[in-house]
Amino acid sequence: MATLKTQENKASVKQFIEGLENSSRKKDCLTARKMMQEITGKRAKMWGSSIVGFGSYHYKYASGREGDYFVTGFSPRKQNFTIYIMPGYTNYSHLLDKIGKYKMGKSCLYVKSLDDIDLDILRTLITDSVNEMKALYKTNL
Repeated sequence: MATLKTQENKASVKQFIEGLENSSRKKDCLTARKMMQEITGKRAKMWGSSIVGFGSYHYKYASGREGDYFVTGFSPRKQNFTIYIMPGYTNYSHLLDKIGKYKMGKSCLYVKSLDDIDLDILRTLITDSVNEMKALYKTNL
């Protein structure tokens, strides 16, 4: 069975953020880190080489594949700032309608900058998704 590429590691979140060249991305990272830490009560951890995650949960698929992954997180990608919520965004259209300018994947919200979205709505979205994960999985939150 294949090993999941994105795993929690001991790399420094602080060094990762400080190493970013784009000052807008650094600002977004600091804002998201503070918000997600307040919501989860967990310190930021690096997952893979470019994702900052908070908390973790254990999943097991019907196929037998299982593993651990972060509950929420972000990544300062070159094209977009990516915000991850693990239950996905399907159940959150009522919040997405009000959040501002974004693109979306299943569990990824892509924004050019956090300045383009309503941070109060983002906080609600992340809080609701964290609560959903607590109800669905065994988490360390």
